[in-house]
Amino acid sequence: MADDGASFAELGLRPALLRALAELGYEEPTPIQLAAIPPLLDGHDLLGQAATGTGKTAAFALPLLQAMPEDDRGTAPSSLVLVPTRELAVQVSQAFHRYGRELGVRVLPIYGGQPIGRQLAALQRGVDVVVATPGRALDHLSRGTLDLTGTRTVVLDEADEMLDMGFAEDIEAILAETPQERQTLLFSATLPARIEGIARRHLREPVRVQLGREEAKPGEAPRVRQSAYVVARAHKPAALGRVLDVEAPAAAIVFCRTREEVDQLTETLNGRGYRAEPLHGGMSQEQRDRVMGRLRAGTADLLIATDVAARGLDIEQLTHVINYNVPAAPEAYVHRIGRVGRAGREGVAITLVEPREHRLLKSIERVTKQKIAPQSLPTVADLRARRLELVRASLRETLLSDDLDGFRVVVESLADEFDVFDVALAAVKLAQEAGGGEIDDEDIPSVEQEPRRARGDAGRRRRDIPEGDGKVVRLYFGLGRGAGVRPQDLVGAITGESRLSGRDIGAIEIADRFSLVEVPEQAADEVVTALRRSTIKGKRPVVRRERFTR
Repeated sequence: MADDGASFAELGLRPALLRALAELGYEEPTPIQLAAIPPLLDGHDLLGQAATGTGKTAAFALPLLQAMPEDDRGTAPSSLVLVPTRELAVQVSQAFHRYGRELGVRVLPIYGGQPIGRQLAALQRGVDVVVATPGRALDHLSRGTLDLTGTRTVVLDEADEMLDMGFAEDIEAILAETPQERQTLLFSATLPARIEGIARRHLREPVRVQLGREEAKPGEAPRVRQSAYVVARAHKPAALGRVLDVEAPAAAIVFCRTREEVDQLTETLNGRGYRAEPLHGGMSQEQRDRVMGRLRAGTADLLIATDVAARGLDIEQLTHVINYNVPAAPEAYVHRIGRVGRAGREGVAITLVEPREHRLLKSIERVTKQKIAPQSLPTVADLRARRLELVRASLRETLLSDDLDGFRVVVESLADEFDVFDVALAAVKLAQEAGGGEIDDEDIPSVEQEPRRARGDAGRRRRDIPEGDGKVVRLYFGLGRGAGVRPQDLVGAITGESRLSGRDIGAIEIADRFSLVEVPEQAADEVVTALRRSTIKGKRPVVRRERFTR
């Protein structure tokens, strides 16, 4: 293994690769590259635990390019890289092209959603490296259009993601088509038992490299600032807006659990003046490409996404990751925050925690070995102070850099009638109002101080709810998105007509023509009876227990 501080030249890389790295501005290897490149150049198998943003693509791409013959390379690929998503296939392929430009490397990404004819033509002409999603690689194998009999190296990149997406059997079938004496590399952000099992079956005496993100030096702040806000479900959209206003991210991903939640939250945020785009599995590849194009072009600054849809995304300008719900699996949290805090820049990971999700947050803390301290939501005063600070910074930048002579006549004419300081105050006020919409004039209540209903016996009635065993049922409401129903409408109706408070209400799903709401089983009949006498959005909906478990 190379010593700390070693250069790429000291790792023994060929001059063409060194020149490419120098042109790309790579000054020295990252820890994962220092640990992985020497044993890979020596032909060892490797099991690497590395988070996104540690430089692992170069860690395996450079040794593969180093071993590539200068001539007579044939038509069948010498290297196969399996990745979980189309986006990652494109990114890895681009990296191979950049590093191996002088070597004339022939790289082909193959994935679903792309015309297969183009892939077939490229395979017939000959390729050196195939970067593929498992499903499309298996498709080519079954057609007889992908020949892996001469493959010397196989890379399983983001292996835990591929297993989570159901590719385990595909991976086994693909590996069975490669030579037994191949070199095998496996990279994963986490190393659960399933990954260890694949390593035992397919890797031969692998070198093990376990590196997370580069740790902050003593006295320095961590690269990813992690925080959490405890907030009741009914107030989460407003809480997210407040957090976004105070943080002012350059670009952010907000993770949701379901497609419906993605669409609803995107609509809510755009209605509040943000530039948000949805990304989920119900979208076509063309729609996904348009969304990513807007984000990279800067015409959108918020991506509202599900885990599956966002897998493999690498957005360079990303500054914030926001968990709208606490991830059920700690590994998902690790993957999400791995998208920020890269290349020496600070990243921010924020989680909105419902009271019932405390246990999930504790599990994440145990796995990451980091405390995620709950914070108080920004207040109206905090938001006003933040906006004033942004205005002050903009004015200072303008004073330092812009030509202001063209506006002098306006100030001089007003100075004849008003004090110059008052003129400046009025200008700041206008700038403040132009910089954002109206600020909500009510603070979002913390869970501990959530307001009781106006009825005088509300607190007493709340305590009368019998203790249950934690079971919940879903209630069907015969009104949905088509009638303009929002989560807060359902929460307000339930808490206003029953003994339940906002914290008793579970998941809410709103479709076009109906809605489903989780409530404690022991209170379900009472809620149904109470709501049959009430209205939502001016209509009296059908309310009953859900008849079918989906």
